[in-house]
Amino acid sequence: MNPSAHDVGQLLRARNGAAQVSLLSLLSEIQERYHYLPHNALVLLSETLDLPLTQIYSVATFYNAFSLKPRGVHLVRVCMGTACHVRGAPRMLDETLGLLGVEPGQTSKDGLFTVECVNCLGACALGPVVVLDGEYHHHMTPAKLRKLVASVREAEEGAPAHAEAAVHC
Repeated sequence: MNPSAHDVGQLLRARNGAAQVSLLSLLSEIQERYHYLPHNALVLLSETLDLPLTQIYSVATFYNAFSLKPRGVHLVRVCMGTACHVRGAPRMLDETLGLLGVEPGQTSKDGLFTVECVNCLGACALGPVVVLDGEYHHHMTPAKLRKLVASVREAEEGAPAHAEAAVHC
């Protein structure tokens, strides 16, 4: 789904009453709506806020929360930090990639998932940890992971496929 000038305009009009428009919050809203930051949305944002496009790209590429590539509807983060690693994180990553039928850098066929490997999620005592859409799933096992992915797919059954999902490790 690509944003139109109308879509981005709606976001900006909704924020018009604010004393100061926050570039970060607008980028977050665009990311939430499209699951990534489409180029044309950033161009429209640049024109509307009268900020150089390079400045907007500078902010968008600085923060890991933002993506310039299409993402799936659901974000899966696999902690690869030391504590999780020694408790089986590589196995969880392999299981995740196998369930989604991808290798790092490829897109899942259903377009529902983006998988990211992260260095630490700050839940070292609970490892291995997988975070799905911001919800922490601790002491992860392959069986728990399969159940989690299956529950998401069941919930999305019948929904149209979304933008490409990517794996970033």
